[in-house]
Amino acid sequence: MNASGSGSGSGSGSGSDTATDTVRAGRRTVEIHRPDKVLFPDDGLTKADVVGYYRRVAASMVPQLRGRPLMLERLPEGLGGPQFMQKDTPEHYPDWIRRARVAKEGGSVTHTVCDDKATLLFLADQACLTFHRWLSRADRPHHPDRLVFDLDPPGPDFEAVREAARRLCALLDELDLPFLLMTTGSKGLHVTVPLDGAGDFDAVRGFAQEVAQVLAERHPDRLTTAVRKKSRGDRLYLDVQRNAYAQTAVAPWSLRPKAGAPVAVPISRKQLDDPQLGAQSWSLKEVSAVLEQAASRPWSGVPARGRALGPARRRLEGLR
Repeated sequence: MNASGSGSGSGSGSGSDTATDTVRAGRRTVEIHRPDKVLFPDDGLTKADVVGYYRRVAASMVPQLRGRPLMLERLPEGLGGPQFMQKDTPEHYPDWIRRARVAKEGGSVTHTVCDDKATLLFLADQACLTFHRWLSRADRPHHPDRLVFDLDPPGPDFEAVREAARRLCALLDELDLPFLLMTTGSKGLHVTVPLDGAGDFDAVRGFAQEVAQVLAERHPDRLTTAVRKKSRGDRLYLDVQRNAYAQTAVAPWSLRPKAGAPVAVPISRKQLDDPQLGAQSWSLKEVSAVLEQAASRPWSGVPARGRALGPARRRLEGLR
């Protein structure tokens, strides 16, 4: 496969709907169908390129997916073709791919879980371009170990996002909470707080709303918690709506189904001060830059163990 360094295989032809290739992933061999299928037509990027990218970034990405139910954004014919969000795991998926059955209103749904590189590459072969992960783990679905603030600009100027993120980070410092920063590959940034998983979604979302409210009260001309767009004006909306059961957030290192093949990329706090930073600063078109960012381990300074919200909640009450 060409696949941006995707590795060895035995292609059976170029451009054919029946062409296949194979790629090794640990102890497994994953078959890649139609590797020459163009998925990003404006950029000439193929399924082989997508699989090759996910193969090379797997060491950084799989730990961010492991153990979590996923919603898979699939585009079998690439950009411009049918696009759908897959929750239920199809019956034809191999037995070695982990499933997680979780409750939903009126029944249950069986999500795919990506615990290893082979699963990641199999899903890439299924034209899954973007991986959206739960904020909780499959074994404790009602207890999130991630809290996410979603910062999207009110207009085209990304400076408003950087400004809001800096202010949010400063408040989280006051609360003695660690955080992870990530460009979304779409419009904005995610600021994620690792938690210990003790609280349920209602408690976590309530806390996130309180943090957002304090921040908006400090900067009422720049930030807002107003859910209705017409009430926001030109202020940036501090979105905490993802902090609910069965909601998802785009996973680190995911491609986004947009022209240019942008990637959701973890960044360091220092990089937040770069005036050239944007939501789509990294892309599959310059895969070496993405891999360089992964190698820099931008989240390495953040404690791996999540925090309890009790002490932070008491500090927040003091600030209010």
